[in-house]
Amino acid sequence: MLLVSQLVPLAEPLLLKGFVDRATADASLAILIGIALAYIAIALVAQFLSVVVSRAGTVLAWRITDRMRADVAEHVLSLDHAWLSRRSPGQLIERTDGDITGISEYYSQVVLQVVAAAILLVGVLVLVAVQDVWAGLVFAAFAVLALVVLRRSRDHAVPAATEQRAASAELFGSIEERLAGLEDVRANGGGEHSMRRFHEVSAAAYQARARAEWRGAEVGTLSYGTFAAGTLLALTTGVFLYHSGAISIGTVFLLFQSIQLVRASLEVIADQLRTLQQAGAGATRVAELFDEHATIVDGPVTSLPAGALSVAFEHVSFSYGDGPRAVDDISFSTPPGSVLGVVGRTGSGKSTLARLLLRLYDTTEGTIRVSDVDLRDLSISVLRSAVGVVTQDVQLFEATLRDNLTLFDEHGDDARMLQVIDDLDLGAWYERLPDGLDTLIGGVGVGLSAGEAQLLAFARVFLRDPGVVILDEASSRLDPVTERRIERAVDRLLAGRTGILIAHRLTTLERADNVLVLDEGRIAEIGPRDELLTDPTSHFAALVELGRRGSRA
Repeated sequence: MLLVSQLVPLAEPLLLKGFVDRATADASLAILIGIALAYIAIALVAQFLSVVVSRAGTVLAWRITDRMRADVAEHVLSLDHAWLSRRSPGQLIERTDGDITGISEYYSQVVLQVVAAAILLVGVLVLVAVQDVWAGLVFAAFAVLALVVLRRSRDHAVPAATEQRAASAELFGSIEERLAGLEDVRANGGGEHSMRRFHEVSAAAYQARARAEWRGAEVGTLSYGTFAAGTLLALTTGVFLYHSGAISIGTVFLLFQSIQLVRASLEVIADQLRTLQQAGAGATRVAELFDEHATIVDGPVTSLPAGALSVAFEHVSFSYGDGPRAVDDISFSTPPGSVLGVVGRTGSGKSTLARLLLRLYDTTEGTIRVSDVDLRDLSISVLRSAVGVVTQDVQLFEATLRDNLTLFDEHGDDARMLQVIDDLDLGAWYERLPDGLDTLIGGVGVGLSAGEAQLLAFARVFLRDPGVVILDEASSRLDPVTERRIERAVDRLLAGRTGILIAHRLTTLERADNVLVLDEGRIAEIGPRDELLTDPTSHFAALVELGRRGSRA
């Protein structure tokens, strides 16, 4: 269709040539009217075909880029937590959507229009060569020269466009960061600093865009100068050949209209250079993104025993990047069905142990085993199905209650969900929902208190039924009444499972069998909770006493 749509307009210069030659030869009015009507019909057919091709090409382009966007998003989600944590959500959105949008415009506009222009250009050159070989050679030389100029100008513009895309990603990341922390910024008087930082990032984005626009203007000026020279060249060639008797006056008109078609083809290419350079920048950034590879890869073991699982750390050390060791030479084991409490001051490495056990990061040294299987030998999906975690921060999605409970698992059991809701004493709350499990929550949906959100996080773990449960100060956001409700649920959750309780409030460790005390990333002591509590020389006993004094004060 694209080929036909671009070849049909080539009939227009031929009809114009015939009209002029016959008019100068005193042809009948009927013949001239017939040629004029044919010219109009050809123009209408060409326009119709152009619309049809444009629509079909745009649909195809969006299908391609939608698949590409999905591939990029899947790749980003497969990268290591360490890589993701160094980039803001705004930057990642720009990488997975903004860059692909530029490529989408390339497919839907540049490819379609440039290929069409190339077909038309070749057709015009052949048409002119058939009329006169010398004129064909002149036109071909001009086209080659113009294409070389456009190609070099495009390469000149791409680096600035790449810089603009990177600055745009930085700007979106800055905006997202400030919107996410808006409450803290307002409460602590950080508005002036936030605006100053925003203006700095915005200015950098503006300057990058200005450089890209300037490069684009340079390309445009060079292109239009080339087109003007081409028009002058065509007229000069036509006049020379006409006076030499090589061509008719109608052929001069054909050459003039042909150079307009050549010019139109090259203008399309020039007009799309800006989109092309944006697409080139987007493609470069996407290629760089695909050059990033996860260092945490699946292991060959695809199953674990049902029920409670043992957990063992063997001389584990880990550092975040080039920083100091967050944990240093950690060794302990937790038998199936037991509960280990982990305590220590802020920054002692408690949450790092949970991240390592979930294999969000790999250990720098040492080995972690679940049910005597090295984590590196386990399939990641199997590991994260076997280890459930509830943290202080609960992520709720703007989706139905069902999707929030199952995290969008289409095979969730509604009866099981309702049973879990009752077990967590959420039955009365559930009865007030207008659409039951189909009720939209989060965002514009039904709002939840901090306690209700925390209880839903517990419900997610209940539904997964893991063999190991990590509670990272999971009840710290709950009021005393809600906390008492959840204590009973925690007892049921830990029954028949291995538990790891990461605590700041020592009262949450009453159900722990053993306690691990961390101090600056190292084990200060480990042992049965009751023994450590009754030993006045133990670190745990000292922490408990310190907590009691603080509560009395």
